[in-house]
Amino acid sequence: MRGYLNSDEEFACRRNKPPPATDPVNIYRNIKDHHAYILLTKLQNYDKIRLNTDYLKIREARMAYITRELERKFLKLNDFFKVILVTGARQVGKTTMLKHLAESGRTYVTMDNTMARELAQSDPVLFFQTYKPPVLIDEVQKTPELFEQIKIICDESDEKGLIWLTGSQQYNMMKRVRETLAGRIGILELYSLSAREKAGLVFDTDLDFSLATLQARQRKLPKNDVVQVFNHIWEGGMPQVQGVDDELRQEYFNSYIDTYLMRDATEAGGITDAVRFRKFLVGCASLVSEQVNYSTLAESADIAPSTAKEWLKILVGLHIIYLLAPYSNNELKRLSKTPKLYFCDTGLCAYLSMWLTPDTLRNGAASGHYYENYVVMELVKNYAYAKSKVNITYFRDSNAKEIDVFVEENNVIHPLEIKKSATPDRREIKKYSVLDKAFLNRGNGGIICMCEEPIPIDKDNCFIPSNLI
Repeated sequence: MRGYLNSDEEFACRRNKPPPATDPVNIYRNIKDHHAYILLTKLQNYDKIRLNTDYLKIREARMAYITRELERKFLKLNDFFKVILVTGARQVGKTTMLKHLAESGRTYVTMDNTMARELAQSDPVLFFQTYKPPVLIDEVQKTPELFEQIKIICDESDEKGLIWLTGSQQYNMMKRVRETLAGRIGILELYSLSAREKAGLVFDTDLDFSLATLQARQRKLPKNDVVQVFNHIWEGGMPQVQGVDDELRQEYFNSYIDTYLMRDATEAGGITDAVRFRKFLVGCASLVSEQVNYSTLAESADIAPSTAKEWLKILVGLHIIYLLAPYSNNELKRLSKTPKLYFCDTGLCAYLSMWLTPDTLRNGAASGHYYENYVVMELVKNYAYAKSKVNITYFRDSNAKEIDVFVEENNVIHPLEIKKSATPDRREIKKYSVLDKAFLNRGNGGIICMCEEPIPIDKDNCFIPSNLI
């Protein structure tokens, strides 16, 4: 007669079998052992389930959709145009946003798919028979052959929002779009995440730089913090790098340059020298927030100035570089005609310049240039998604007198200086008198800086916390 189970192997052999029919004492003991094992197994499984659930919650939190400010404008245009094109750099979230907004019956196809791309290039009619509208076509710049057929589809239907497109704003593609789909297409531009989007913040009022508007915005926000600002500048706005550690961030940007950026540069402009192209990118990062100097850029990559000019044009078309145009006016003579260079994503710029932590960037010699880049791009993003269009430029005359930003709206110019300091010199606004001399309409302006709350300088100008834009 067998006794109490002492051996692990014996326990393993018997765990899934009913207890043997023995004497009452051993029957009781075996039943206890059997039930104890079942209970232990369940508890272990519960632990595994709990661990997996916790992991999934963390993963979902990282992968949670971030609402984009462009959604409002996109949905409004979708009810008006038959075709909507969303342009922007790779990996800024164009496809993610459109998939989030798409209704259940909308077909999705990407032109990164070789078979779909070859079908679109060889037989656009059959392509749209296969992928019937309503449809979302990703990376459409690779198949400009589709535009003629899209025009035909639009002319045969009165339905709005039939075709959604994404792509980079390359010169050749945009020229063909405007020639073929004039009056049928709405074109929008999506940038990497702004500081407002990362914070999940939506302001109720449009930005007009008045004290009342700034104070209303201040009530929604904590005080300006230089550490948080430079954390955002260093991290950038690419959705994939939000919340990841330093190692993954570096690997992401390295892969982004070697794969997406290099491939697109090859397709857009025939650039094949990866070594010189990366040197050129680093050269651009070293000139951030300065006037473009093609000779300096050419020297950094050991190329001709004419080649540097072409390569910079390609980077602008791929939404990597943003060129801020100089202000021009017949009333003001001898103005600079050279644009200023900014990166659309400050995180990529910081990676190229090897600023390895937010603290070293904040305390480094180039911190003021990065802060200016951040402010300019926050303004660009704000007005790209706003209801009204504005013209953003900078002012510089032959005497090197410079005003960092002009925001021109409804024939009114809002002059803005950008200073990293929390207590900038209020005499900076004296430069704004150049507008009065030229009889130009001057609106509210001020100095965008690291101050904690909006403070009036005079009746037209304020110290403006940079987190309020």
